[in-house]
Amino acid sequence: MTTDDSRYEAVCSRDARFDGEFFFAVSTTGIYCRPSCPATTPKRHNVCFFPTAAAAQGSGFRACRRCRPDAVPGSAEWNARVDMVGRAMRLIGDGVVDREGVAGLAARLGYSARQVQRQLNAEVGAGPIALARAQRAHTARILLQTTTMQAAEIAFAAGFASVRQFNDTLREIYAATPSELRAAKPGRYSRYGVVGTANGAAGVPLRLAYRRPYAAAEVFDYLAARTITGIEELVGKRGARLYRRTLRLPHGTGIAEVSEKLGAGGWLECNLHLSDLRDLTTAAQRMRRLFDLDADPYAVAERLGADAALAPLVAPRPGLRAPGTADAHELAVRAVLGQQVSVAAGQRLGSALVAAYGQPLAAPSGALTHVFPTADALAGSSLSELGMPGSRRDTLRTVTGALADGTVCLDPGADRDEAEKTLLGLRGIGPWTAGYIRMRALGDPDVLLTGDVAIQSGMRHAGAEAVDAEGWRPWRTYAMHHFWNTAADRRRAAPA
Repeated sequence: MTTDDSRYEAVCSRDARFDGEFFFAVSTTGIYCRPSCPATTPKRHNVCFFPTAAAAQGSGFRACRRCRPDAVPGSAEWNARVDMVGRAMRLIGDGVVDREGVAGLAARLGYSARQVQRQLNAEVGAGPIALARAQRAHTARILLQTTTMQAAEIAFAAGFASVRQFNDTLREIYAATPSELRAAKPGRYSRYGVVGTANGAAGVPLRLAYRRPYAAAEVFDYLAARTITGIEELVGKRGARLYRRTLRLPHGTGIAEVSEKLGAGGWLECNLHLSDLRDLTTAAQRMRRLFDLDADPYAVAERLGADAALAPLVAPRPGLRAPGTADAHELAVRAVLGQQVSVAAGQRLGSALVAAYGQPLAAPSGALTHVFPTADALAGSSLSELGMPGSRRDTLRTVTGALADGTVCLDPGADRDEAEKTLLGLRGIGPWTAGYIRMRALGDPDVLLTGDVAIQSGMRHAGAEAVDAEGWRPWRTYAMHHFWNTAADRRRAAPA
């Protein structure tokens, strides 16, 4: 989508592949929409385009009530980009501006607030405050339509500084008061609407949008093989499983539940139980990263499917995703636990670690009993309960110490090259572990673990050892997952 004319063609065809990649606004109605909006297509001369919803709002357009353009997948571009703008967009999505302000965002990025403002305005059409404001409005709408909380409580839970600011923002973005938004029946305006009604105690039901296709079975298989007792569980049969896990969040703890069944409109059903509803935006974003919901499967398949060696692996698995993580520090610890052992052995070590050092929940929920231990708690511990060799315990303490004191930064906006370089400088951390952490904890879509035994075997089996993997950029992480899934298929097909 490099020109406005090509964007207009996507709008005319109602192409959902571009939902979240750009937005279009109609001058005669004052409304902005997602490309797949089912309304009558406006005339070309009445349409303009914006890279973000915040940019459209900043130009005076309000959100369409029919297609709900604020409830689209995020742009895959922000995950692929390693520059300041990409890093800033990931941090804003995680709620950093709401918690730390623009100054905190700039400090994390290593730039001045003025530089950040200028770059974001130039490339995405809105500054950090406007982008965070659009996100707050979306959170407020969800809470209004899925909980019985008072409007004033919702205003502060969504991150607004005052009830007046909350009211003014909703009127500007949705052309409706909070009461009018609440009175609207869920889904009344759109096939993209919200789900049921609940209260804060019963959890907040969400629909986490993705770009089709989505290989849910493979994602849930991947998570099932790595489930750690106490903080995760999968219940139900394949095809109808429910993934449940605990979360450590900025203002408290939570439990997330995600269903394997795909919603007809292109979403995963998710329920979030939060001790503090101010964590709603952050929790939702972390589940999006875990399930890789902002990926562009069309772009990935187009690049990888053009390779003769990869094409036979890509075709059977449309929409294959690369699961990330709900907690970067947790993922780093799990990566160290999994060094030079089987996946099952890594699971057992993780479960023992949680039992010994995890934070107990106030009340167990099914098989969920703990929140994963903090880096601080592990850095100064003996770890003798794990039964690991002393050298690996030393490595684990070294890594958690570096995470605790900030030597290693794994937040969503971290410089990926710098993080990997710092990890490799820690005793006991080799290229595979550093690359795996970069891939999952930092959500890098372009990592190839050439030292991985399964990858080497898969490449030989596919005849890809002589192929220039540079041609798979910027989606080499997805190539890895195709090799891993193919290897798993061969193991299942092997005679007992």
